Amino acid sequence: MPPTTRATLIEVANVANTSKTSVSRYFGPERHKLSPALQARIKQAADALHYQPNLMARGLKGGGSRLLGMLVADIRNPFSVAIVHGVEVAARKHGYALIVCNTDNDPDLEQRHLASLAAYQVEGLVVNAAGQPQQLLQTIMHSGLPLVLIDREVGEISAPVIGLDNALAIDMALNHLSHQGYRCVLYVSEAPEQASARQERLQRFQQQSASLGLDSAILTSLDEQEAIPALRDFIQKNRGAPCAVLCANGNATLAMTRCFQHLEVAMGEVGLIGIDELDWCELVPPGITTLAQPTDAIGSAAVTYLLHQTLPSKAAKEVQHHHPPVLIPRGSTQLIGPSAHLSP
Repeated sequence: MPPTTRATLIEVANVANTSKTSVSRYFGPERHKLSPALQARIKQAADALHYQPNLMARGLKGGGSRLLGMLVADIRNPFSVAIVHGVEVAARKHGYALIVCNTDNDPDLEQRHLASLAAYQVEGLVVNAAGQPQQLLQTIMHSGLPLVLIDREVGEISAPVIGLDNALAIDMALNHLSHQGYRCVLYVSEAPEQASARQERLQRFQQQSASLGLDSAILTSLDEQEAIPALRDFIQKNRGAPCAVLCANGNATLAMTRCFQHLEVAMGEVGLIGIDELDWCELVPPGITTLAQPTDAIGSAAVTYLLHQTLPSKAAKEVQHHHPPVLIPRGSTQLIGPSAHLSP
């Protein structure tokens, strides 16, 4: 059965029936000085104990590394930037520094970064996963390293998941559009199968749009060659009815803003609302209505839960912590006339 606390170098030495110095050499640049038989014993002991060497804090005495690690799926995503800021601020308040690794949505790179962060002897790990690194995360958790997930689940990993209340966000968006008089809604998202949060939002949209009696359509590509004709077809199909577009995240909002401009669609005549508040949303006339994620609160909660797991008297618990968004209404959802005019 995997250990529930992090293995130490001394424990590896005891299991391998060797000295601390030999174990330290094995995980350092002097491995070649050890006999093949001794190397094999140390490796077997380390694997059995799920031991991760302390590469960052080796040689320091007393206390932990005071380092937290964070893995983000895509650092170019404004949500990721805001979450990193929230986690860093919270970590700093607790006296921790933050090491951030970006995966660029590459599952292979994600695996390498996770292994590196664990080896750096961080005292906790915040993960916004790009893929499904379930096996490696399970091994990291079994080693005793505290872990918290941001925004999305990873398989059956029983770690706290901190993020937006996705169901509430969709409800607020649809209620706002309905109250503004829109009756047809196009939902735009990146590929939902790549993230549990996208799946939750899409499922809630399907449920609530039907419940509210709204005509609905779904687009799961942000590629302009697909998005532009999809928006054009949606507006033409519902000509004469108040139409709106609901964007599942900031990337979708940016893509659809470009589509509106390409088709010369007037915002408001066709409504536009997006999850994620981006700096430029208030600058695009007449201003884009958004649902802002409380990223500082999400980051603070992640660090709080992470550090809570380090307390020896508290067992790690599976926690699903949902944070409500903040509606920021602007001109893009003020219905100003019949269905929009499209450029030829």
